[in-house]
Amino acid sequence: MTRVSAEATAPGGTGRPLRPGSPGRAVAAAERGATHVADRVVAKIATQAALEALRVLPPGASPPHASVVVHHLMARVRVSLELDYPSDIGGQCAEVRHHVAERVHALAGMEVPEVAVQVERLHSAQTRGAAQGRTQ
Repeated sequence: MTRVSAEATAPGGTGRPLRPGSPGRAVAAAERGATHVADRVVAKIATQAALEALRVLPPGASPPHASVVVHHLMARVRVSLELDYPSDIGGQCAEVRHHVAERVHALAGMEVPEVAVQVERLHSAQTRGAAQGRTQ
């Protein structure tokens, strides 16, 4: 950022000082305002990132759902999802945690110290043809 002294003058050498809001004046960050990203927007980013990390949902699975608490540009994320079984559940959860943290940071500019992944349901290949319900 270029700093402009209080004695800067308008282009063309007229000798007039630049005023706030005039073209050509560099405005300090504190004077520009702030951008606030709503929790629900961060939750949508986290949901999409979880979907990207999973790549393919098991047949009949609900899409991931995320809830977020934002405090001072830090987002704590909880993602609920359904996975195929048998599969590498730990590996999939780790990939979701990593991708969600990365995408929220890149798109919303927030640090993500915690991504909790909650597996709501496992979809077994053996019971797909059977009655719908939880695997016992």
